[in-house]
Amino acid sequence: MKYILSYDLGTGGTKASLFDAEGRSCASTFVSCDTFYPQDLYHEQRPEDWWNSVVKSTQELLKASQIDPNEILALAVSGHSLGVTPVTADGTLLTEYTPIWSDGRAHAQAARFFETIDEESWYLATGSGFPAGLYGIFKIMWLKDNHPDLYERAACFLGTKDYVNYRMTGVMATDHSYASGSGVYNLKGRHYVDEYIAASGVDPAKLPRICESADILGTLTPEAAQELGLPQSVKVAAGGVDNSCMCLGAACTHDGDAYTSLGSSAWIAVSSYEPIVNAAKRTYVFAHCIPGMFTSATSIFSAGNSFRWFKNTFFQPLEKEAEAQGKDVYDLLTAIASQSPAGSRKIVFNPSLAGGSGLDKSTYVRGCYTGLVLGTTQSDMVRATLEGICLNLRMAMDIMSENVTLSDEMLIVGGGGKSQFWRSLFASIYNKTIIETNVGQDAAALGAAAVAAVGCGLWDSYDRVRDVHERRGAIAPDPADNAVYEALLPVFSKICDIQSDIGDMLQSLELPGC
Repeated sequence: MKYILSYDLGTGGTKASLFDAEGRSCASTFVSCDTFYPQDLYHEQRPEDWWNSVVKSTQELLKASQIDPNEILALAVSGHSLGVTPVTADGTLLTEYTPIWSDGRAHAQAARFFETIDEESWYLATGSGFPAGLYGIFKIMWLKDNHPDLYERAACFLGTKDYVNYRMTGVMATDHSYASGSGVYNLKGRHYVDEYIAASGVDPAKLPRICESADILGTLTPEAAQELGLPQSVKVAAGGVDNSCMCLGAACTHDGDAYTSLGSSAWIAVSSYEPIVNAAKRTYVFAHCIPGMFTSATSIFSAGNSFRWFKNTFFQPLEKEAEAQGKDVYDLLTAIASQSPAGSRKIVFNPSLAGGSGLDKSTYVRGCYTGLVLGTTQSDMVRATLEGICLNLRMAMDIMSENVTLSDEMLIVGGGGKSQFWRSLFASIYNKTIIETNVGQDAAALGAAAVAAVGCGLWDSYDRVRDVHERRGAIAPDPADNAVYEALLPVFSKICDIQSDIGDMLQSLELPGC
């Protein structure tokens, strides 16, 4: 028996997964990673934590699966996007903490860049529809401005999964999907843009070389093999950015295939042979793991992490109750939510706790609950939290619908999609039938596994991933509930606009502790 190993390096931690030669999931383990928020707009993680989570999850996976490690042919990593990790020529990590995808500190650097580069032309070429300061090149500019000595010592700025790949192989490189989040990558040309790099003032030699997702970077170094508990013969493919790996794992291999990803952040994405760019709405685009294709999307930055924040802030004691009952704490929360009617008795939650995406008027948009009255219940608050995330994604879906025809069915992947109650809310708020397959929350892991399988020659086509999906169920929209949500949608949109205005006002205030 031959196996493929894959890693889904997400904001919340690393999931290690084992797949057989047909792409069937055999086992998986998860190890969490912390995110740190030392200042407003600063969202940081420790690269060493990424590596430690990969090592620990691998060791636990091998122990749980009881397979012979010598039967593992290859591996690949899916990594969260827009990361820049500075390392020296010999691979020494130069900083304990590094900004992750949602870190928004580099807005001034982006503004300086657009003094000489036309911003709309840049967007249309790069598909960089997130707030510009989130993209990798501007984070590097910020580092150069604020820590020039560290910048000078850096030989390369690696993405999240690229840093893990370096620890595995000793090779510094990236792939097209991750490079397409650098802010200086031309989607159709499939290369870095010299003009943009020059305008940034960043030394182009400090950017990693680009290869295909399935290209084999090498095999494990003796040190990595020993730490991971794997043979040195395991081949390491370049892998891909999480958006593209998840698109591949969601069986989006043909023009027009679409899915919803529901994790810490969330997005609606479609695969295509042309990037879907919209200068007004700022859809964002990554190169697909499949050469010549793209994954275009609209997103919200805080989905599952908003629900997690809500749980940690208001329902911490429920953790012990869930443990005593042998249940998932989120199942207890959704049971509470089900006691409130559709619309949560007019309580509305804006989940913009991690700042604004291209959907919002301002990057400084703040989250809120509105409509609170003395009769508001816990059930209303929990349900409103879930509904707010769904409504925000409905806005994202409507934007994609303006650019491409979407099916009446929608596959939801990612950790949040395992809740049947939450899927039922999506069905009524999207007004679409929500599909469940056996892949579920394994889409990014399966996508990375497909990359490794193609890279080592086990698979001859990415279309093999479509055969892995087996339909498990479907939830149709409830017409009465849908009518409620259609009435709420313009209210929700208005709240988002107002919260953007309020966020701008709050941003201008200098208050103690902020």
